[in-house]
Amino acid sequence: MARSVNEPTTALEKKDRCGDLSHRPRVLLGKMGLDGHDRGVKLIARLLRDSGAHVIYSGLWQTPRSLAIGARDEDADCIACSMMSNSHLVLVPKLLDECRVVGRPDMIVNVGGIIPQEDVKTLLEGGVRRVYHTGTGMAEIVESVRSATKPYGPASFEHPTARLARLISLAHAGAAPKDAPRRRPAQVVGITGAPGAGKSTLVASMAREEVRRGGRLAVVAFDPLSPITAGALLGDRLRVDFNAVDEQVFYRSLAIAGEDYASLDTIVELIGGAGFDRLVIETVGAGQNDVAIRRHVDRCAVVVVPGMGDSVQMDKAGLLEIADLFVVNKADHAGESKLVRELLDIASGRPILNTIATQGKGVAELLDALLPATGSSSARTARTLRTT
Repeated sequence: MARSVNEPTTALEKKDRCGDLSHRPRVLLGKMGLDGHDRGVKLIARLLRDSGAHVIYSGLWQTPRSLAIGARDEDADCIACSMMSNSHLVLVPKLLDECRVVGRPDMIVNVGGIIPQEDVKTLLEGGVRRVYHTGTGMAEIVESVRSATKPYGPASFEHPTARLARLISLAHAGAAPKDAPRRRPAQVVGITGAPGAGKSTLVASMAREEVRRGGRLAVVAFDPLSPITAGALLGDRLRVDFNAVDEQVFYRSLAIAGEDYASLDTIVELIGGAGFDRLVIETVGAGQNDVAIRRHVDRCAVVVVPGMGDSVQMDKAGLLEIADLFVVNKADHAGESKLVRELLDIASGRPILNTIATQGKGVAELLDALLPATGSSSARTARTLRTT
């Protein structure tokens, strides 16, 4: 039976196909140019995750520079980019150039999409590792990811951000060199809350506001490991418009099982050692007992949304106890006033801020409250809050 034209790949059984490698493959997926369709790339992202890879999905409307920055900061083993607008002979050479500019001339780039056969040689001679056409089997794509994944070398890149990205990879694997510069950033804050509360969009809005003010921000975002394949879909960074914030935001996605923050303190110090003074850590979508992040940050914001539960749920949700401040996101949704009233019963004077992250409303006030200007009395107070 012929396959439907809506099936871009052949399906594979969900199982770990990468467990024998030196580390989990880190693949950056992105769509360059004006192609507004991402069903195919999302399918590939899920199938790679279900084969044990860690897939960073950067979303639509990417430029060569935004993809290069993403691949560098994420310390990707390869970029898998696609385009459907007949722009491959323009955009792909620019992507390879940008990888060199941002400090990763060694980055492996694979290209997919509607690529005329007569253009394949030009792309390969220009530095592309492999070219894939519509209908390529998933097993072939998995094998290309496997072949791109080599043991981590030392953090010897000349570019300081590329070096930081590799140090984070080594630290997460428990192998950070002891002589790497380390310093805790002046401000380290946590953003936590239930799945669907809008944490990633909120962090993206905070990053955009920080850059608008002329500042720099580092973000570490955690997502869950698959309990079946140990793969992961790391999709938080797609909320950030790197075409706008460029290199003023360092954003790193990591996968963990449960609340395994064993490498986090080292990662925090490496980020500070690289010169970042403000760090936001976004947790995996948290449940009632997911509270370990409080031991690693100076302040913690718990994001809640209307409809999260009644007052009894509020009283028994241990997650709410670790909040230094509450963020009522999606404040334009029905039930916002009721949620605020119930929070007031348990807040004990802790601030409650309303935001609509998708519109940027309330984000400036949140940034002021959570990351006050360094040197202010509120900033000094914030660094003493996490004493227990």
